[in-house]
Amino acid sequence: MKLTLTEFVTLDGVSQGPGSPDEDTSDGFTQGGWLVPHMDEEFVQQAADWLSGADALLFGRRTYDNFARDWPKITDPDDPFAETMNGIQKYVASRGPVEASWAPTTVLSGDVPAQVAELKRQPGRELQIHGSARLSQSLLAAGLVDEVRLVVAPVVVGNGRRLFPEGGAPAGLRLARSTTTPGGLAILVYESAGLPEYGTYQAGA
Repeated sequence: MKLTLTEFVTLDGVSQGPGSPDEDTSDGFTQGGWLVPHMDEEFVQQAADWLSGADALLFGRRTYDNFARDWPKITDPDDPFAETMNGIQKYVASRGPVEASWAPTTVLSGDVPAQVAELKRQPGRELQIHGSARLSQSLLAAGLVDEVRLVVAPVVVGNGRRLFPEGGAPAGLRLARSTTTPGGLAILVYESAGLPEYGTYQAGA
């Protein structure tokens, strides 16, 4: 399977709490819900198209707990995500015990990168990470992420947990596709390109 990462971020790189003010208030974060004013039909269709390519979902513990709390309550048959989100195979990476009530869920513990690498070797389409910034950082550092899908909102929040924190592992990416939506979201799709390349600018060369 191909490992893809879908992440909503602000212009200053914050990935915490995009969906509502109370989605993730850890570490005193009070500015959740920053993505919602910019959501539109084009974005929803893109997100639904991405999800339709998944054979399984992979979460960190914090994101899993939030999703497991909210998604089972969404039963509208016209919702473009609910049937897939609630029915698909889910994996959650956690160092501690997990109440894996959002079936079907399998808990990954111990050497998570090795277990994810094993999942990637299984036949299928995509193993998708949604949110889960800390897990994403570790899998990017391990060179396991094949594609990064960033949805960038036109807002600066100034603080909060970031997808790419200071001190993170370097990674090279190749822009595969980019588009914007009427609501002002920039959708950037990158393919993994190994380590970054560096050079020296020479004026007039």
